[in-house]
Amino acid sequence: MSVALVPKSMNLPAPIDSLDSYVQAVNSIPLLSAEEEQNLALRLREQNDLEAARHLILAHLRLVVRIARAYMGYGLPLGDLVQEGNVGLMKAVKRFDPSHGVRLAAFAIHWIRAEIHEFILRNWRIVKVATTKGQRKLFFNLRSAKKRLGWFSRDEIDAVAENLGVSAESVVEMESRLSGHDVSFDPSPLADGDEEWESTAPAGYLQDPNADPAELLEREDWDDQASEKLAAALDSLDGRSRDIVNRRWLSENKPTLHELAAEYNVSAERIRQIENSAIRKLKKSLPAR
Repeated sequence: MSVALVPKSMNLPAPIDSLDSYVQAVNSIPLLSAEEEQNLALRLREQNDLEAARHLILAHLRLVVRIARAYMGYGLPLGDLVQEGNVGLMKAVKRFDPSHGVRLAAFAIHWIRAEIHEFILRNWRIVKVATTKGQRKLFFNLRSAKKRLGWFSRDEIDAVAENLGVSAESVVEMESRLSGHDVSFDPSPLADGDEEWESTAPAGYLQDPNADPAELLEREDWDDQASEKLAAALDSLDGRSRDIVNRRWLSENKPTLHELAAEYNVSAERIRQIENSAIRKLKKSLPAR
């Protein structure tokens, strides 16, 4: 398979046309269990099954959206970031080896970020220099307004601002931007454990370390499975046990043991025993975290 891993017939959602609809669509795609992911990855790797690749990609499009949102501070359209991230996801699916015992989300996150990083590198300079109408006006006119090398004097700043119809503060800010140099997005540290590099390189501070998309996706997957299994486990209880658990644990107005005992014409101790027995059954039905 080439970089264009998914053919047109697979009809992936297009993030550029309607981003809100696209995000809603990818969030509605069911997540894969570890077993389903393993089987699909084996089919792709051993049989070059593009239908398996389609399922793997669709199930992880929401991961791309989450990662792309972390890069919105650069002024680039989220749709473009998502599109580039999807390319990284397709590359990851192509190279994914299920025999390594790693979930695809954890493997793909590095490929997705790499593609987004490359896109930002290609567009960073022009985006940072001029993002608003006033900044673009300054960008195209400021250099021609300079009559000498060096920084503007206060009188020159006021004259340029009046001539271009912008504030003096905007002139100073744009002059500073034009005088600066591009900084490498992901430079190599000067030495092992270089703390200064970690605090100044954009790659070192860009993402929230407490919001790893792979971990968030795993957590959401676990929550979805737990909710489904909890509902199934509740349905498996007898009517009295289910009613007691629902009212004692899932209701806002929780009755006491004595209130339930009076209702069912048994002792409070018997209600407690029924409740504890039902809770043990529910715990056995829930997935281990």
